[in-house]
Amino acid sequence: MEYTYQARDEKGMMRTGTVVAINEASAFDILSGHGLIVIKIFPLTKVSLLQSLDILDWISAKDIVLFSRQLATLINAKVPIVQALKILRMQVSSKRLQNIIAEISSKVESGNSLSEAISQYPNIFSNLYVSLVHAGELSGTLDESLSYLATQLEKDYELRSKVIGAMIYPAFIISALLVVGILMFIFVLPPLVSILQEAQVDLPITTKILIAATNIIQHFWWLLLLALTGLAIGLRVYIRTYSGRLMIDYFKIKSPIFGKLFVKIYMSRFARNLSTLLAGGIPVVKALDAVADIVGNQVYKEIILDASQKVRNGKSISSALTEDPEFPPIVSQMIQIGESTGELQQILDKLASFYEKEVEGVLKILTTLIEPIIMLILGMAVAVMVAGILLPIYNLASAA
Repeated sequence: MEYTYQARDEKGMMRTGTVVAINEASAFDILSGHGLIVIKIFPLTKVSLLQSLDILDWISAKDIVLFSRQLATLINAKVPIVQALKILRMQVSSKRLQNIIAEISSKVESGNSLSEAISQYPNIFSNLYVSLVHAGELSGTLDESLSYLATQLEKDYELRSKVIGAMIYPAFIISALLVVGILMFIFVLPPLVSILQEAQVDLPITTKILIAATNIIQHFWWLLLLALTGLAIGLRVYIRTYSGRLMIDYFKIKSPIFGKLFVKIYMSRFARNLSTLLAGGIPVVKALDAVADIVGNQVYKEIILDASQKVRNGKSISSALTEDPEFPPIVSQMIQIGESTGELQQILDKLASFYEKEVEGVLKILTTLIEPIIMLILGMAVAVMVAGILLPIYNLASAA
């Protein structure tokens, strides 16, 4: 929180300004530590519509990558952590991230370690991030840990960007088709449907279905909108429950077209992050616990947590993972080779690179296949419209 203060310095000169602290007592201690005699201190209130809406000031993965890289550079240059954080606060573009860095700086200045400070922001800094920073603090290689973190975050960011980039085009086309279809049902089809209804002739089943759909959308659009909104809200609430999340994540890895892609993404994330933690000196059990939260799938999270418990009881990682049929055998086999040769971290790196290339290959195939699939769907929609509406009208006109 930010506080405004009035104070006198050692020469008796009046000073005013702001200070970021957890509470008023902490702000008082910070100012006193700088040799100031505090006269008045009170919370600074700012009224800003944009600041009140955090969603408009989203912290991206790229922001965290740049923050980590720059912090590593400053610490490597022997700049004290507090001073480095204050420097970075003025360089980041996100106002929300500026405030978080200021709060972290204040907590470190109050005696907390950097890992303790950032652990209070789990939505921004993952367990992986906190664990590696803590390991760097204990070993005295914080700059190396941050540099390594930045490198791994960059790889994860690149992979995510490729997946999102490959999905933008088909998502745009499908959205455009839906909008065009809705506009046709609202403005184009009703006049044509009225012509067919006035003719009072026997109509094919396709035409009857289109007429029924047009009438429903034209007269009960509000009910459809309400039902879709309720369905979206209900689905969102259900996904946040344990059973809902488990069902959705299980469907992801078992879906016929995208299932293999999701599995490859999760395995790449598992191997890359486990390698990063082991390279940072994190014990295997703690590394598995941290990766379970990062992998991003409830099914694999439970498998990894179960494996962590088995490793704690004396089993190897490979044997613990082999017992679950949902875990790809190639991953367990590669980990077994790494354990037997003493090069587990290097094997995991190679495994992550292998799956990242596999993801790129699958994305290329999908983007190549999506265009003809979309054209096929569009052709089928046009065929239904022609068979259901235009042909009956043409027949009526010919009969007349």
